[in-house]
Amino acid sequence: MAEHGGTGCAPGAGHVLGVDSGGSGVRFALARVGSRTPAGPPVVSREPVRTGPGGIDTAHLAAQLVPAVRELLAGVGGGEPLAVCVGAAGMATLGDGLRAELPGLLAREFGVRRVALAADAVTAYAGALGQRPGAVVAAGTGLVALGTDLRGWRRADGWGHLLGDCGGGAWIGRAGLEAAMRAHDGRRGGSAALLGRLEAVFGPAAGLPGRLYPRTDRPAVLASFAPEVAACAPGDPVAAGILREAARHVADTAAAVCPRPGDSGEAPPACEVALTGGLLKLGGPLLVPLHEELAEELPHARLVPAAGDPLEGALEIASALATHTLAFPYDPYMFHVSGHQTR
Repeated sequence: MAEHGGTGCAPGAGHVLGVDSGGSGVRFALARVGSRTPAGPPVVSREPVRTGPGGIDTAHLAAQLVPAVRELLAGVGGGEPLAVCVGAAGMATLGDGLRAELPGLLAREFGVRRVALAADAVTAYAGALGQRPGAVVAAGTGLVALGTDLRGWRRADGWGHLLGDCGGGAWIGRAGLEAAMRAHDGRRGGSAALLGRLEAVFGPAAGLPGRLYPRTDRPAVLASFAPEVAACAPGDPVAAGILREAARHVADTAAAVCPRPGDSGEAPPACEVALTGGLLKLGGPLLVPLHEELAEELPHARLVPAAGDPLEGALEIASALATHTLAFPYDPYMFHVSGHQTR
């Protein structure tokens, strides 16, 4: 577990900075030390941070971060953040540049010495459960589950729409479009209802490949059809079956990161599981089978509501870093803390 030297800060003594960088843009917020509630409206950029051959583009993030932090600090009367947590999509696999360059930039620009760089799944976890053991499934366009016993991290899926993200928005949308194309061809397993929605949204079915395959935002386009699948589900068994299969995938992914009962015969400890992300907005057509699948797959788990979002999670981590109460385990890829020491 990480341990950090230096003098702690009393709750309320100064501010910390949280950053939430995802596929739809970046959010920046300050909070008083000891709090996860933004001290004012976050600064929001609708421009996602670019990625390239070298990974996440540090210069592009910095070009948004520096003016946003100056604006936030001006709003609280100046000063410097006492600690920073940046949660970013792709941090685990594409974050080498950020880990090498961002702590130095924050030190030069704002005098910050305590910096945590986290995968967005970690800040989603912190937002949902805080710093306690359990498991969190973040379900949006993609899908990833993260669990911890505060000694190490367990991750499942989050491998993108070509290799995984099973049960996420892009997976549901792709399955719905496939069922529509089956109906268009006259093959078994097709759905006339989904074919009707495909043509209403995208135009003639035969033209869909030419409109979809050249897109660089294919996961988002596929995920945009997930609400159509949910809308058809009450009256269409094929759409309902897609959501049932998605629910099985989500439960299976949660089970992979949630502690399982041992062979001792003793009653297992309850594993808290929280669900977070925009996919939950699909409502009952997904949530009803999802709760059923979770109960079957994880009878020892306790489903709890997510307490907050990834930006609040970043603020919680930054505040814990400032007060030396950080309980999360260090990980060189998913949770990198500048100047960390291991016990």
